[in-house]
Amino acid sequence: LTPASKLGTPTMGGIVIFVSFLVSVFLWGKLSNYFLRTALFAAFWFTALGFCDDYLKSVRGSSDAGMSRGVKLIFQALFAIILAHLVLSTGLFNIPEEIKTALFIPFFKNPVFDLSYFYYLFIIFVVVGISNSINFADGLDGLAIVPTSMVALVYAIFAYILSNSKLAEYFLFPYIAGSEELVIVLAALIGAMAAFLWFNTYPAEVFMGDTGSLMLGGIIATTAILLKKEIIFLIAGGVFVMEFMSVFLQDYIGIKLLKRRIFYRAPIHHSFRFLGIAEPKIVVRFWIIAVIFTLISLISIKLR
Repeated sequence: LTPASKLGTPTMGGIVIFVSFLVSVFLWGKLSNYFLRTALFAAFWFTALGFCDDYLKSVRGSSDAGMSRGVKLIFQALFAIILAHLVLSTGLFNIPEEIKTALFIPFFKNPVFDLSYFYYLFIIFVVVGISNSINFADGLDGLAIVPTSMVALVYAIFAYILSNSKLAEYFLFPYIAGSEELVIVLAALIGAMAAFLWFNTYPAEVFMGDTGSLMLGGIIATTAILLKKEIIFLIAGGVFVMEFMSVFLQDYIGIKLLKRRIFYRAPIHHSFRFLGIAEPKIVVRFWIIAVIFTLISLISIKLR
């Protein structure tokens, strides 16, 4: 629930992030590049989905009166299916055929196994999981922005390495030509988030809402899939994994199975707030944890 002190704060600030992101990409991106085009497609898709949810909440006058969870999951899964089809059935991307359905695990040099026909299900899980986990974390002023920026930085570094044949060979990664444009996409996203954070630090002057959080999650998920680095999100996005798991444990294990709460509130950051810890202290501590996860994920580039 939104605290009384925050009632009346404008929402849908994600539109500002979206517009800033688009301007930067159009200025510096190579629009003929299909990696970049796909990231833009993800940005439009998830911004529209989040906007519809925020709009319904605004019109109906309740934060619980937006789109149903099922409808949002359907649209997220539909995007995942389209993305999986583009990767597998078209020649738009320069992902080597032998690794298109392969699963790479951090700290291992070679693919662990081939997903084969389960690739579509895996991509649905990745898109739904990443986009919703970032959405869950958007509950305190500035909480989601910095960890998302850290994740974007990790994927930007991976995109630069994978798009450079010499660096890819040196670090024993598959060379993915054209993926360098994702560096532009992620840099633009980091810049847009930094500008928004200026107004979103405690006390926030505007909330990004689902318009922003779903867009951020959609772009990150798309980037992870195109770079074949889906699993690294479990480390780089450790904060979001914690948030996602707290909701899963609370709703499906605690309330539905055990008929009791595991946490005082979920996502987990609300439990800390109700313990009496000041909101800025919770947020900064989550930022510190995000930085630690970022460093661990970057170590995996060399330590394999």
